[in-house]
Amino acid sequence: MNISASMIKELRERTSAGLNDCKKALTETNGDMEKAADYLREKGLAAAAKKAGRIASEGIVEAYIHGGGRIGVLVEVNCETDFVARNDVFRGFVKDVAMHIAATNPLYVSKDDVPAEDIEKEKAVLRAQALNEGKPEKIVDKMVEGRISKFYENYCLLEQPFVKDPEKKVSDILNGLIATIGEKITVRRFVRYEKGEGLAKKEENFADEVMKQLK
Repeated sequence: MNISASMIKELRERTSAGLNDCKKALTETNGDMEKAADYLREKGLAAAAKKAGRIASEGIVEAYIHGGGRIGVLVEVNCETDFVARNDVFRGFVKDVAMHIAATNPLYVSKDDVPAEDIEKEKAVLRAQALNEGKPEKIVDKMVEGRISKFYENYCLLEQPFVKDPEKKVSDILNGLIATIGEKITVRRFVRYEKGEGLAKKEENFADEVMKQLK
């Protein structure tokens, strides 16, 4: 069944869930609005969206050092109460996020953090690539929109496949935690340092090394 933009909009207004989650819910339920709303509630996604307006000013800053000091990560994850900040499940999530950042080297937390000029520059590059591939002008713009999703997946933390469960995005894991704990939780910011970054050096696959520690 073709899932229209108006259907996605209606479900979003009913549940406050994200656009991608609404589209997935409608696809999974063959366009049935009621079943799609139930699907989102069962997954905890509607609940997570409703908590988005709350203030999350507690939380922790987690540090992760890999490979004897070759990669270092600091990440701040916020929640609503100090009680949750001391919760082992919450802290485990923050640690996993720090290790994920070490492995994947994202540049931004979410799509909203990407500067508009960076997106326009990337779209221009992708458009030129599509034209150079001989694609018809009339379908190039649609191709660019599809390929820009890959850009977000590569560089935005919440859009990346989670290293411990690549079938899910980091945002899926985050929303699941929100549903379990019952508070707004946000990844606020992070910084990643890599020894010798920007200097000429032997190629090393740090992602594989970090992944071994996650298994």
